Formats: sequence, C-alpha cells, structure tokens
Amino acid sequence: MNHSMRKIIAGLCLIFAFASTNTSAQQVTWDSTARPGSFLKKIEEFKTEGIQKKDFVFLGNSITAGTNWAKLLDLPNAKNRGISGDITFGVLERLEQVISGKPAKVFVLIGINDISKNIPDSLILRNYKRIISRIKAGSRKTKIYFYTLLPVNASFNKFKNHYGKDEHILWLNSEIKKLADKKVTIIDLYAHFLDAENHLKAELTHDGLHLKPEGYQVWAEMLKKGGYLK
Repeated sequence: MNHSMRKIIAGLCLIFAFASTNTSAQQVTWDSTARPGSFLKKIEEFKTEGIQKKDFVFLGNSITAGTNWAKLLDLPNAKNRGISGDITFGVLERLEQVISGKPAKVFVLIGINDISKNIPDSLILRNYKRIISRIKAGSRKTKIYFYTLLPVNASFNKFKNHYGKDEHILWLNSEIKKLADKKVTIIDLYAHFLDAENHLKAELTHDGLHLKPEGYQVWAEMLKKGGYLK
C-alpha cells in the first residue's frame, strides 16, 4: 500500500469516526420524572388552600402561575394551580388533588416545558388525554377547558431550550383541537398571541416565553368575551 492510499484511508477513518461521534451527540434524551424544586412545597400549599365545588381551577406551569387569577378576572372562586417548570407528568402526579375537590371548572395549559425537555410529542398528547379522562372519571360535573400552547419569541434569547421547536407547538395545537367533545372545550390561546411572523407578540412578553401584565389582560378579555367564566 503506497503513501497516498494510506492517507486516503486514514482520512476516511477520521470522517467515519466524526460521523459516529456526531450521531451520538445528537441522540435526544428526556426524563419524565423531572420536577421543579418548588414542586413538593407548592403541593403542600395547595393542600392547605383546598378546592371546593364552586371553584374555577387554573392548572399548569409558570405561565399559569404568573398572575393572580382571582384578581385578574374579578373572580374570588378562581384558584391558581400553576407550578413554575412543571410538565404534563407533574400535572398527572398532582391531579388527584384537583379532582378530589370536584371543582366547577378546570382550565389546563401545559406542555411547553415538555417540549423544551425533548419529551416526544406523542407522549405529551397521551398525557393530555390522560388528564382529561381522569378529570371526567373522578369529577363528572367538572367542565374542562383545554388551551392550545402559546407561541414563543426567540428574539429575546433567554430560553434557548424552548426556541426553535415551533413545529412541535403547531403539531400539538392541532391535536389539542381534536380533543374537543361535550365535556371538553378548547380555547385557542395561540391565535390570540401571535404576531405577523408567527411569534409571541413582543409587547406581551418580557422574555419570549412568559407574559407581561398586558398579556394576561389579553387572556382575561378573551375568557370574558368567550363566555368561559359563566
């Protein structure tokens, strides 16, 4: 074997080695057991507060946790059950605490953190269906309202794991709309917060993911005009 041939073979070996290493680096991993540090503390707080049959429960992650729903909606029976950083598996873990109170209504927004953690869309959708079926089974008179996911805005450059995954948001939102039935009302949040470039409106967010008070005002008006609070 001459010198030139040895160089060619050596080069090919390097290419194959790089390709193999690069493929391994691109393998997607995810963890259904991930819970925010405040998870157990918040559950204890919620337990103390309790839920009653007249209550409207707002269930989700930091986007839900980020406002005082009772004050925002002038609705004393509104209960905030948002936990910052939560995912669909976390909601399922604490769902019995909501169901046992047999509230009048439950409003659910969850999933963007699942997407950021690379949890497969099919599993997120499965969990949506499990959330709905468990509420139906455990509290038959509770009206269920399920939100489409909000868009994000990568121009803020603060939540990189949440950006660049718009196709996942769009797919899940299309599937969420199919969950509507006699007991499940779908509320399309996404459409109300979208700018001309298909991003979360910059004037409604302070970091490309969470909402400003102005964003919650848009949300509140949508709920009021839609008759969802009656």
